[in-house]
Amino acid sequence: MASTAATTATPIPAQHGPAATSAADEYEPPPPHKHPYHLVDPSPWPILGAFAGAALVSGFILLGHYGQTWLLFVGLAATLAVMALWWRDVIREAKTPGLHTPVVRIGLRYGMALFIASEVMFFVAFFWAYFHYALYPEHVAGAEVAVWPPQGVKTFDPFDLPFLNTLILLLSGTTVTWAHHALLENDRKGLITGLALTVLLGIAFTGFQAYEYSVAPFKFYEGGVYPSTFFLATGFHGFHVIIGTCFLTVNLVRAIRGDFTPRRHFGFEAAAWYWHFVDVVWLFLFVCIYWWGAGEIAAH
Repeated sequence: MASTAATTATPIPAQHGPAATSAADEYEPPPPHKHPYHLVDPSPWPILGAFAGAALVSGFILLGHYGQTWLLFVGLAATLAVMALWWRDVIREAKTPGLHTPVVRIGLRYGMALFIASEVMFFVAFFWAYFHYALYPEHVAGAEVAVWPPQGVKTFDPFDLPFLNTLILLLSGTTVTWAHHALLENDRKGLITGLALTVLLGIAFTGFQAYEYSVAPFKFYEGGVYPSTFFLATGFHGFHVIIGTCFLTVNLVRAIRGDFTPRRHFGFEAAAWYWHFVDVVWLFLFVCIYWWGAGEIAAH
């Protein structure tokens, strides 16, 4: 996807001495066109991504109706391959002189901000469903007593494993911020260390949540409205943690390769924004579902 026209861009002037990296970072090559916008080259990934997504959805349908898994795995493999190759090209674009002008970088920031805003509304739907039944338990179908959580549902101790996961995510927010400040100070070792710790903390959170699900005192299937809202809200958050961990892992590899500079590092910045969003959503989940919505605590 990286434009071939970029090969004619003015080269970065040669530098010598300790200030070489800083001077090269400050240098802004001219765009390859007479405008500051990035016109991408024709790419096969959108159409291939559409076919891969269709295969993935069809695989879920085939699995649900006939119990066959082959199309699901084909669709999943194709989708992951398209994602990896498409994002590889986006990284190449970011490293091609003259393509990601200041105007383009502002557009990328607006796009990421709007994406996170859409993710906020995604979770609003789950909180809306949870609070509808929590505040109006008489709306729960088949409930003999209007109480929340419904009768017979035992919940987690909020200050056991959920509190530990809260501390893990809060700590990960500090490590990714540390990495960001290290990058701004051109401290490559601090950047790599902070990112590596954040990735490890994200993996630890996912592991603890998987264990929590395995010992849950209620089940998603035919468990009623409480397990449905609980697993959908916390499960989709866990899925976002996995996405964020992958996002940060890619940035860790790029940091080791030296792709980021104090002035040009939007890929890392976008991952940090996303990770802070994941942190904030978990705080709402912990306070509203685990703590405020706690009922009779299940035995350990």
